[in-house]
Amino acid sequence: MSPRKLQNLCAGKWVTSATTEYSNVYNPATGEVIAEHPLSTQSEIDQIIAGAVEAFGPWKRTPVPTRSAIMFRYRHLLTSHSDELAAIITMENGKTNEEAKGELLRAIQYVEHAAAVPETMKGSVTENIGTGVDIEFIREPLGVFAVIAPFNFPAMIPLYFAWAVATGNTVILKPSELCPLTAIRMAELAEEAGLLKGVLSIALGDKTVVERLGTHPDMVGLSFVGSSEIAGIVYKLVTGAGKRCQAQGGAKNHLVVTDTAAIDACMPNIVSSMYGNASQRCFAGSNILVYEQVYDEFLEKLLRLSREFRIGNPTDPSTTLGPVISASARDKFISAINAAEKSGTKLLLDGRGVTVKGCEGGYWVGPTLIESDLSAPEFRNELFGPVRCIAKVSGLNEAIEIINSSNYGHTAVVYTESGGVAREFRQRVDVGQVGVNVGTPAPIAFYPVGGRKSSFYGDLRGRANDAVDFYTDKKIIVSTWHGDLVQSKPVDPAFTGKV
Repeated sequence: MSPRKLQNLCAGKWVTSATTEYSNVYNPATGEVIAEHPLSTQSEIDQIIAGAVEAFGPWKRTPVPTRSAIMFRYRHLLTSHSDELAAIITMENGKTNEEAKGELLRAIQYVEHAAAVPETMKGSVTENIGTGVDIEFIREPLGVFAVIAPFNFPAMIPLYFAWAVATGNTVILKPSELCPLTAIRMAELAEEAGLLKGVLSIALGDKTVVERLGTHPDMVGLSFVGSSEIAGIVYKLVTGAGKRCQAQGGAKNHLVVTDTAAIDACMPNIVSSMYGNASQRCFAGSNILVYEQVYDEFLEKLLRLSREFRIGNPTDPSTTLGPVISASARDKFISAINAAEKSGTKLLLDGRGVTVKGCEGGYWVGPTLIESDLSAPEFRNELFGPVRCIAKVSGLNEAIEIINSSNYGHTAVVYTESGGVAREFRQRVDVGQVGVNVGTPAPIAFYPVGGRKSSFYGDLRGRANDAVDFYTDKKIIVSTWHGDLVQSKPVDPAFTGKV
């Protein structure tokens, strides 16, 4: 059976691209080609944008409760198709079925919050701000936005579009070339939920699609999630074209284990943070900083639990760690391990050479732990896979200095049973998200998300009310009226209100 040729969604129609250039979509557990992904032409992207522009007017005028009702229907369809969607995520991304279902649970919560648009779209009014003068603001949608999604959450990040369309905008979604199938199926379900033609479009392609969406005169904004290097480039490109942009970048998250940590109770949480989803998530614990007085005890328990992962085909219910996303990602991680070993770094856990019976063509890297020097590349730079570092620290001050000296500012976590230590940590670390005994402090849908420094470019974070602010503009209206009922002169200050 030949791989499926994927299509763009343009003005409500699924259209085969005229391009002759395609990239392959692989099952990372087997190396099998499961789809052919078109590198769409500029003229095709322009047609998609034109369709979204045309749809904006009617969609903007669609009553807010109607848009909310569509979001509720969409939530129902996503929920009823969750087994199907989880299977697609597992096939194209390599997550275990349990991990895929966990992603969908969070993703559907985005739609739930977006469905609250009758509340979140409310404006504000103050009467008699001056003599016979009222002032108010109303929220208005702006036009066509783009959402650029990464491979690691094929359902969650594409569903950022829910806030954009709920608030009355139209959206062009560009899923990752590595994992487009989940987004395509979710777009089909959005159509079934009742979105008008052209409200949601799918544009398939490479970075040239992002460049066109980010600079086209009819686009008003773009939301991006990816590496810090690309996030910085995208943010400058889009804002340089005079458009709104939020660009979420990478991470190098630190987990601090103090001398008051409940090590046995926290260890499953720590290991899950380090290696869950094959470490391919921006909230993953990257560097473990352990107080020297508990280092040996902690390391022994960490290694024992990390060795218990069952690496295998993610469709197997007994599998607890699946493949990394691609052959190039696997080779990058193995090169990093080789370089660390060559430099004399102590390799505590080696994930090279993993094979899975029946899946010999898959992209396998097992849990890897390096006792790293603080200046080593593997400690400083993001490695978006199961290659983690551990180091001793003398105490809280040294740990916070290490965290705050990083170029990244996404997440930091402290494990402690001391309230004073936790309070000082949360106040002093320069990051966007803090965990206290929670190794993956990813906020739920109705809280914003985003880092600092190179982990986030922009001023309005993704999700929740920040997303509503990003996708709308506050129009200020100052009004007065002339007629018999309008007060023509100031009220006497001595007037008591009694007749």
